[in-house]
Amino acid sequence: MTTSKPFWQSKSLQQMSDQEWESLCDGCARCCLIKLEDADTGELHFTNISCHLLDIGQCRCGDYTNRHFRVPQCLQVRKMQPDEYSWLPETCAYRLLSEGKPLPVWHPLLSGDAASVNLAGITVQQLAISEDHVHPDQFEDHIIEFSRESWSDSSK
Repeated sequence: MTTSKPFWQSKSLQQMSDQEWESLCDGCARCCLIKLEDADTGELHFTNISCHLLDIGQCRCGDYTNRHFRVPQCLQVRKMQPDEYSWLPETCAYRLLSEGKPLPVWHPLLSGDAASVNLAGITVQQLAISEDHVHPDQFEDHIIEFSRESWSDSSK
């Protein structure tokens, strides 16, 4: 009896179908947080400020189909080159797979439960605020660091 590997272990990101690609998204919405890049060092900093299109409670884009039209700076992950994945959260399946790392145990493709992402403390539901409520001059006041405690042992 042969057991075939799951698609994310047998295909590169470029080889995946659109359906496979989309299923890799865990729905954490961390990529929907505004990021600031230090002009001097190039260091990337996440804020707790979300794109105005994000439905924070659902951790889903409110206009996914038209997001790139409505928010031109929205990351087009499928069109990104692997060296650009540093703009994605460390927990992101696209980034992890591009770095040769496994999916974490809380990922819905492994757990079989979309709620596992929230239970693992990975979603932005409890920390995000919409950019509609923060003046751009205050963005630096909203820089955050994600704790690795809730997911660091997930790939054991």
